[in-house]
Amino acid sequence: MRAMVLERPGTPLRMDERATPAPGPGEILVEVSACGVCRTDLHVVDGELPDPALPIVPGHEIVGRVAGLGDGVTGFTIGERVGVPWLGHTCGTCRYCRSERENLCDDPKFTGYTRNGGYATHTIADAAFTFKIPDAYSDVEAAPLLCAGLIGHRTLKLAGPAETIGIYGFGAAAHIVTQEAHYEGRRVLAFTRPGDTQAQEFATSLGCAFAGGSDQPSPEPLDAALIFAPVGALIPAALKDVRKGGTVVSGGIHMSDIPSFPYRDLWEERVIRSVANLTRADAIEFLALAPKAGIRTQTVPYPLSEANQALDDLRAGRLKGAAVLTM
Repeated sequence: MRAMVLERPGTPLRMDERATPAPGPGEILVEVSACGVCRTDLHVVDGELPDPALPIVPGHEIVGRVAGLGDGVTGFTIGERVGVPWLGHTCGTCRYCRSERENLCDDPKFTGYTRNGGYATHTIADAAFTFKIPDAYSDVEAAPLLCAGLIGHRTLKLAGPAETIGIYGFGAAAHIVTQEAHYEGRRVLAFTRPGDTQAQEFATSLGCAFAGGSDQPSPEPLDAALIFAPVGALIPAALKDVRKGGTVVSGGIHMSDIPSFPYRDLWEERVIRSVANLTRADAIEFLALAPKAGIRTQTVPYPLSEANQALDDLRAGRLKGAAVLTM
C-alpha cells in the first residue's frame, strides 16, 4: 500500500510504501478511494494539536470499500462502500460513554491523529465507528460529509432553534451547513476573511442573505453565530452580533487565543459554547438527512501524491469548497 506519512509536525508529508495491514478483532480493512482534506488535518500537520501518534497517516474523511473483515465483525460485506470519520474509537466505559456523550470519551482514538487515517490506499477502521454512505453521492462528493458535514451538523444543533444565523469562516464545513440551515428554513449570513471576494461570491451562490468580511458588524441581529475559522478574535466580535439570549458556537478543534472582552457583551444570557468531536448518533442522523436535504458538496480533487499541495492550498485559503485526495 501507499501512504502519505507525517514524521514530524511542521514538515511535509512523505510518500511511503508499506505492507497492507490486516484487520484485528472488531476491525475492517478499508481500500480507500477518496479522503477529504480537513482543517483538523492542517492542525495536526502544523503541530497545533499535541501528541499525535507519530509517524502518523493523516486523514479522517475517508470513503472506500471493505477489503477485509476482522474476527467478530458483522453487518458489513466485502466490497461494500463505507465511510470513516474523525472519532475512531471510544472506551465505552467512562462516564461520558455511559451517558451517550461518547464525543467526550476519556480514552478516545482519533482517525488520522492517534490512529492511522485515510491519506493512503488502505486503512484499518473500528467497525463500530464505520458508516454506510448514501448512494446519492460519489466517493469524492461523500468525503467532506464525514467531518465538515458532521461537525457542521452538530454545530448547528448546538445553536438551538435560531432563525437567523451568522457563519464565520466560509470553507468546507460552512458550505455544507449553510445548505442544511436553508433546508430547515433558517436565514444565513456569511462572514469571510476580509477581502475574500471568492468566498463571499460562493456564499451568495448558496443563498446566503449577506456575505461580507468578518471585520465588519452584522447588518442585522443574529440569533446564533457558528464559528469555523480558527480565529479567537471572532468570538467577541460574534457576541456583539448576536441578540439577547443568542448563542455563539465554535465548531473547530483548535483556535487562537480569545481576547478579553467586556462582560456587557456576554450579559443578557448570551452563551459561548464549543463543539467537541461527534457521536455515532450524529453520523447516522446526518448521513440520512444529507440526501433528503439535497445537500451537495463542492470539491477540488487532488491525487494522493499531491497531499502537501492540498494542505498548502487549504492553509492559504485558496480553496472554494473542500479538497479531496483520490487514490
